[in-house]
Amino acid sequence: MRAPMRGRHISDTVQNMDMRHNKQRADDAQAAETPRFVDGYLAYLLAQASQRISAEFHQQVKAAGLSVTEWRVLASLQGSAGETIGSLAVLAITKQPTLSKVVQRMEAEGLVSRAGVRADRPPDARAHHGQGRNLIAGLCEQASSISARCWRPSAKKRPRCSSTCCACS
Repeated sequence: MRAPMRGRHISDTVQNMDMRHNKQRADDAQAAETPRFVDGYLAYLLAQASQRISAEFHQQVKAAGLSVTEWRVLASLQGSAGETIGSLAVLAITKQPTLSKVVQRMEAEGLVSRAGVRADRPPDARAHHGQGRNLIAGLCEQASSISARCWRPSAKKRPRCSSTCCACS
């Protein structure tokens, strides 16, 4: 009976592991040379930047008792004489049927008023009442502050977000 050749098996195992490691390094190097599609896709990069910048602020919006959609509605009406539901839907990045329900709820809560309610056309959302104005004033200041920090030039003289939530800081 032959004795097992342990030394040979171990060296074979080490050699196989080494070959696998070298292949993995070659695969990694090739992957580094070939960037992922999303790394250069502008729409994706903008969406990622928006998500990272907005995350911190959206926590403040929720703490103020508003949803992000309600914030967007109030911010869109800030400084406006009024907007149609359709234009508000575009500004608030929300589907029109959803926005119509949100605006109705906001009207019932006294955050906005609607004008031009007629059977033959959709209503316009108009200036917000005192409660909406009070909520939006502080949030607009906070949003402006975050925006200013994000545009503050870095040492490399490029726009950069200094918010702690961003990967670019």
